[in-house]
Amino acid sequence: MSYMSGQDSGIRINKFLSEAGICSRRHADNIIGSGRVCIDGIVAGAGAKVFPGMEVTLDGRCISKEEEEIFLAFYKPAGIVCTTAEEENGTKVVNVIDYIGYNKRIYPVGRLDQASEGLLLLTNQGGIMEKILRSRYGHEKEYFVKTNRQVTDDFIYKMGKGVPVLDTVTKPCKIWKEDNYSFHIILTQGLNRQIRRMCEYFGYRVVYLRRDRVMNITLKGLKKGMYRHLDSREIAVLKKQLK
Repeated sequence: MSYMSGQDSGIRINKFLSEAGICSRRHADNIIGSGRVCIDGIVAGAGAKVFPGMEVTLDGRCISKEEEEIFLAFYKPAGIVCTTAEEENGTKVVNVIDYIGYNKRIYPVGRLDQASEGLLLLTNQGGIMEKILRSRYGHEKEYFVKTNRQVTDDFIYKMGKGVPVLDTVTKPCKIWKEDNYSFHIILTQGLNRQIRRMCEYFGYRVVYLRRDRVMNITLKGLKKGMYRHLDSREIAVLKKQLK
């Protein structure tokens, strides 16, 4: 792709890849660091810029910016892995991209662990992926959780105040009881297996976990294993919240 812009200052290569829908900016840094990206035939370094008329390639393939914005809401079943890879740690997996079989290039926005089910957003808009994933923006994600032990008021209170996990303390969150063995929780950060680790800290084991909402997008109208395109109103609200 020859990059055309009215700006003479160019655009950083990681942002270029993100805006082309290749991946998030953070993942782009890893791709660039592995030497897979070239600008005008020369391997791009971290911080390299793309100027008007330059050609960018990834693994020898010319990168073209997606003109059509694609936003999908998918009800991920348990067992599906939120990756584009065919293997993880040497084991073959069923990844979300192959499972959906969409006819254009899309990427999952973040991850939902293999044992969990629920809402997963997919898009070809790298810049929007980046904004949704950044925990500093405080975007809400809502979950329904079942545990192996009776949910007490003390457990709910302590979970909501913040829990030591992964050498940090989770941010305070909204949480409320559904019944004796289940609860709803709204997080504004995305630590690895966060809810499971929070529960484990208090001696609870998660037996079922479903993500019901990401920002303004919900599972409404979706059956397990199915996806839908976001409607224009959902996209408009999503973009407004990301500003």
